[in-house]
Amino acid sequence: MNKKKKLDQNTIKTAKRLLKYVTETYKAQFILVFICIFISSVASISVSLSLKFLLDDFIIPLIGQTDPNFAELYKALSVLGCIFLLGVIATFIYTRTMVYIGQGVLKRVRDDMFEHMQTLPIRYFDQNTNGSIMSLYTNDTDTLRQMISQAIPQALMALFTIIVTFISMLVLSPLLTILAVVIIFVMLKVTNKIGSNSGKYFIRQQVSLADVTGFVEERMNGQRVVKVFNHEEQSKEEFDKLNEALFESSANANKYGNMMGPVIGNIGNLQFVLTAVLGGLLSVTGVGGITLGVMASYLQFTKSFTQPFMQVAQQFNAIVMALAGAERIFRLIDEKPEEDEGYVELVNAKKDANGNIIECKERTGMWAWKHPHSADGSVSYTELTGDVRFEDVTFGYNPDKVILKDISLFAKPGQKLAFVGSTGAGKTTITNLINRFYDIQEGKIRYDGINITKIKKDDLRRSLGIVLQDTHLFTGTIRENIRYGKLDATDEEVYEAARLAHADQFIKMLPNGYDTMLSGDGEELSQGQRQLLSIARAAVANPPVLILDEATSSIDTRTESIVQKGMDNLMKGRTVFVIAHRLSTIRNSDAIIVLDHGKIIERGDHEDLIKLRGTYYQLYTGKLELS
Repeated sequence: MNKKKKLDQNTIKTAKRLLKYVTETYKAQFILVFICIFISSVASISVSLSLKFLLDDFIIPLIGQTDPNFAELYKALSVLGCIFLLGVIATFIYTRTMVYIGQGVLKRVRDDMFEHMQTLPIRYFDQNTNGSIMSLYTNDTDTLRQMISQAIPQALMALFTIIVTFISMLVLSPLLTILAVVIIFVMLKVTNKIGSNSGKYFIRQQVSLADVTGFVEERMNGQRVVKVFNHEEQSKEEFDKLNEALFESSANANKYGNMMGPVIGNIGNLQFVLTAVLGGLLSVTGVGGITLGVMASYLQFTKSFTQPFMQVAQQFNAIVMALAGAERIFRLIDEKPEEDEGYVELVNAKKDANGNIIECKERTGMWAWKHPHSADGSVSYTELTGDVRFEDVTFGYNPDKVILKDISLFAKPGQKLAFVGSTGAGKTTITNLINRFYDIQEGKIRYDGINITKIKKDDLRRSLGIVLQDTHLFTGTIRENIRYGKLDATDEEVYEAARLAHADQFIKMLPNGYDTMLSGDGEELSQGQRQLLSIARAAVANPPVLILDEATSSIDTRTESIVQKGMDNLMKGRTVFVIAHRLSTIRNSDAIIVLDHGKIIERGDHEDLIKLRGTYYQLYTGKLELS
């Protein structure tokens, strides 16, 4: 019972929040819609109410007259026609306006989702599949469109119709209205019973749909792997399980959702019959002053009274699906953003005549950390040299599973530091901590003597360049992809970065050179060419510290030599962290750190470690293989 109550509270909360999006963004338009729906509702009710006056006041008195005067009847019909025309105009206005409001609200929702998504930590994307997140932007937002443009106006229309109809029925015949109240009570109980079951399954349907979308997206990206390992049958079986879960939840959701319309319709038919029988008896006995006109209008009102419930029943599926989708969307928007308590900034700097560091607006090629001191209000500047130190660092992605244990290491400015170890040893984790993609549990990481928790994350990451094993290129030209490392880079800076990365030669051989369009993550290029563009992107950013995460492990030896030349150019004068499986690429490192289960077991240059004849020696000579 508590679980059901909590579910209902969440649904109500979601509905209020979604309605707030509508009323806050388009307040004036929504008021116009509100007024137009009211006018349309009153005009619609006038059809039923007019039957009483037309019959009792105009038509019946004219029966039997030898020379009937239809002037008054025509006048009444003209007034009624004007009311109907006003209702049609109001309906046209609110339907068109709701389409505009619906698309506008969806735009704001997508804007809020994407804007907030940019603030989320890497942890969120590690814990949620791409397909599941994409489902929020496609499937879930589409359910909102249908609800806002159709379900909300119909619900308002239904509400107004019920209120106006009930008042009219009460005025026409209080006795017959007692029967209507009983029928309302029955309808509400039935709607609540069927709706609670339907809502439960519609929520499951949206979750299952996200699972299916995520699975399909994952298999599409990994189709070559599926083919290589003959995993087609297993993929079919896994998909069938997910699709079966989607089928069951969808079937149950629609079973209860589609049941509501016929059930309410039959209850309405029962009300019509009971009203006709009871009204006929009252009319014959003369109780309640029920005339032919009253009876005709009242029977028409019974149809009008159940029609709103039917409309809500028809839109119920859309409403529940939209609320389920909105709940998932708001869950993303409510995700806690990445925290940044840093206050040290990265600024352009130069030295004055006395050798003191001063801040400047123009780009000088020299960077400094601007460190404000709250104690006395002073500001100090520290030159960015690329000195990185780990002091007794302990970290785990989950608190109960430690990955790094009491790690201490240092990289002096301009040094090349290489990490070696088996999969899961903690190599990539160290680079994730330097970027502050994750924060450590114990210890300190210092950058030029400053605790990196004091440095603003944007400024910290601006000082770091990364070349990953898995390159990612965006849809756009090669020029735009290189410029991604520095958005204000000039064309000459882009060309220089490409030359530095040894990418210039192959780019010029392409049909449109730097203006060649890339799509699908640059599938028209080879792995080596994509890697060269990734290096060029890092080069144009010109960072003082560089991280190379197995940047050459997925390319052939010949291509590696070209890529290696590009990386050698990029590494000159920079502090470099290298993760590599091919030990031949790190022989010239200033220091090689060997990791095992989150601990440093060896440190030294290539010659020292070979003389040590330990783990690195066994790895280099092939007596021990990296796993």
